[in-house]
Amino acid sequence: MTTSTRTSRPASKPVSTRRDSRRPGGPRTAPRLPQPTASPTALSPTALSQAAARRRAAARQPHRWFADQLVLTLSGRRPVHALLGHALPAAYDRLVELAPQAPLRPTGRHHRGPDPEVRECGVYRPRSGVIEAFARITAGERVRALAFRLERGRDARWRCAALDIGPSVSVWSRTV
Repeated sequence: MTTSTRTSRPASKPVSTRRDSRRPGGPRTAPRLPQPTASPTALSPTALSQAAARRRAAARQPHRWFADQLVLTLSGRRPVHALLGHALPAAYDRLVELAPQAPLRPTGRHHRGPDPEVRECGVYRPRSGVIEAFARITAGERVRALAFRLERGRDARWRCAALDIGPSVSVWSRTV
């Protein structure tokens, strides 16, 4: 069995910006220039896969998953019964009440505005087995708020226990 030896290129010396202390007034080396950052289109496949892994990890968090599902339901892109096993009765009733209004439906002519998406999802854990979360939902220039409470059942599954969405445009127009 033969082994091949790799020849490596000699490592270059790091560039220093300090003066040579042995020679007073000695020459300075060139300062090190900052390396340009890669643009999103020029990322390496490794960096892209790491970014995708971070997005998947965020989606596995129960509050983020529920926020995404609630946005799909409240924008009319998914039926309410898709969350039937994921919500407690009071929260499901609230969802049934909100869904026909589709408060997160894209606005604009013929509802062709940008699709709403979860921009930020925050979490507060008042005690073990309970998550109180909020989500900032954006659709173009419009920003909405969504708050919900998740409770872990005896079967270790998270279920939505309460749900609230910020006031709709019609509420704002009545008070102004």
